[in-house]
Amino acid sequence: MNERTWNILVESFPRLLGYGIRVTVPLTLISYALAMVIAVIVALIQYADVKGLRKLCRFYVWVIRGTPLLVQLYLVFFGLPSVGITLKAFPAAVLVFGFNEGAYMAETMRGSLESVHHGQMEAGYCVGMNYLQTMWHIVLPQAFRTAFPALGNSLISMVKGTSLAATITVMEMFRQAQVINGRVSESLGLYTEVAIIYLLFCTVLTWLQRWGEKKLNSYGGQKK
Repeated sequence: MNERTWNILVESFPRLLGYGIRVTVPLTLISYALAMVIAVIVALIQYADVKGLRKLCRFYVWVIRGTPLLVQLYLVFFGLPSVGITLKAFPAAVLVFGFNEGAYMAETMRGSLESVHHGQMEAGYCVGMNYLQTMWHIVLPQAFRTAFPALGNSLISMVKGTSLAATITVMEMFRQAQVINGRVSESLGLYTEVAIIYLLFCTVLTWLQRWGEKKLNSYGGQKK
């Protein structure tokens, strides 16, 4: 590594990290929150077997899981303006990432809800709870505990997936690396630097996921 390359990397690292914290992290968290809301609603509709809505949810999951994320980004950001719907890059990315990951997380939640014994619903009714109270206080907490590892993996996957937002001009960390590289032509060093920052973010999330799993397991042990 020559002096020029070293100076470029030293100068660019805090800039890339800053864009990661200011743009990539918020993009991930907001999209994930939207995905979680979608996943819970879609999973509950399927679990309750609401006719009509259940088919609509299955159609949504089928379409989203059957089409590439990049294509979905292009359809929303570049395609919708042709029918009079124009979104800024960041909100468009949030919507696409949220609805995309929501479909996968909905299947995770559906499977977790179905893993809860039906006797739990009956137990809730026996103590005077209605359907919504039983779901909120008894079934959903158990389902979330089962789904937690998979939901954590979805968050980690989303952090990396946000790099695709660069294709619709969102100035996140990867896009900023492209801009810097266009000026200094140091592809190997800059993209390696970005990869390291993504790795740091994902490592932190992995530690948090393991910590959360231990807490949930210890809580489950105490309950037993």
